[in-house]
Amino acid sequence: MRTAAGDPAVGVQLEVSGPDGSSTVTTGQDGRWTVAVHEAGDYTVTLDVATLPAGETLTNPDVTSRTVTVELGRQGGAIFRLGPPNSAGTPTPSGSDSGTPSPAPDSNRVAQQLANGIVFGLLLALASVGLSLVYGTTGLSSFSHGEQVTLGAVTAYVFTQSVGLSIVPAAVLAVVVGGITGWLQNAGIWRQLRRRRVGTTQQMIVTIGLSMALQYFFQFLFGGGRLRILTASSSPVHIGPVVLSVQTLASAAIAIVVLAAVAYFLLFTRTGRATRAVSDNPALAAASGIGVESVIRTVWVGAAALAALGGVLTGLYFQATTWNMGGTILLLMFASVTLGGLGTAFGALAGSLVIGIVSEMASLVMPSDMRYAAALIILILVLLVRPQGILGRADRVG
Repeated sequence: MRTAAGDPAVGVQLEVSGPDGSSTVTTGQDGRWTVAVHEAGDYTVTLDVATLPAGETLTNPDVTSRTVTVELGRQGGAIFRLGPPNSAGTPTPSGSDSGTPSPAPDSNRVAQQLANGIVFGLLLALASVGLSLVYGTTGLSSFSHGEQVTLGAVTAYVFTQSVGLSIVPAAVLAVVVGGITGWLQNAGIWRQLRRRRVGTTQQMIVTIGLSMALQYFFQFLFGGGRLRILTASSSPVHIGPVVLSVQTLASAAIAIVVLAAVAYFLLFTRTGRATRAVSDNPALAAASGIGVESVIRTVWVGAAALAALGGVLTGLYFQATTWNMGGTILLLMFASVTLGGLGTAFGALAGSLVIGIVSEMASLVMPSDMRYAAALIILILVLLVRPQGILGRADRVG
């Protein structure tokens, strides 16, 4: 909040009330204020005009409260403009100021959305890299990969809220459970279908059916409400104009470390080099003595474990998970893999960062409900210029 002269409005008190209760906050030396909430919904922000700096008035004196719709894991803002009153101080529809256009995004908000986009892109990459490796080694586009993300989140929820474990062992166990399910899937379904020479199109249809079955299984077990992995609030950390929670910073750091470990595995280990060989040419890799089935089994276990970890960290980032969380980001995962280059793990990482940043930055100029559409538009535009994706390799046909 700034004065009519553009200086920070310091010491202004506001009351925030909504589904999470009521709290009072005061603007700081930079004129900004934040309140951490633990439930999504509509919150009413009421300004105490008696605490405004001397000589300052609201542009619309009759509007001292705003209603903000809050989504967990994201920031919402309430704007109170200071300056000379408008004509007769008449309130305007929707509580906005008459004749005043919506302000352009300031540099602080741009920086905040950019930081959110990088974090979301890193978490999206954990699941997208595994999806890309599965496609590269088997040629299968797994539509049930999103449910591996959901599995990780709900498993962490069970271990924290029902068993009573802290988040670190719960997350480790969720990753282990995810890896085991990847092994079981490959042994019980995909290996058997490959042995019977079932085509990838038929296998893809099986993944769609498996996805639907798992989604409604999760809904049956946990209901349709939001599940909070952690109920305690996380302290905010100010990094210049950016405000991120300790929980979010820890999630981003874990994602970076794990992605770096995956890169080291692919580049400098024998199994990793074999994985890249199978992804490049399975027949030639088999003729060279590489155990293709062993590599595929390793990829399925690793991909499922990465997806489970991505589910845990995404659930912490959004401060809740649902029975269909994986399904809602599945299209973004496919967009990341396609944008980066089909079958390339590093392309999936690059594509995820682009999709994450674009989807968050898009909310600066369009409703937040449409931010994912902007990411898909970017996907189309990039593929029109570079059909093989950012890091994909162009193939000759004919």
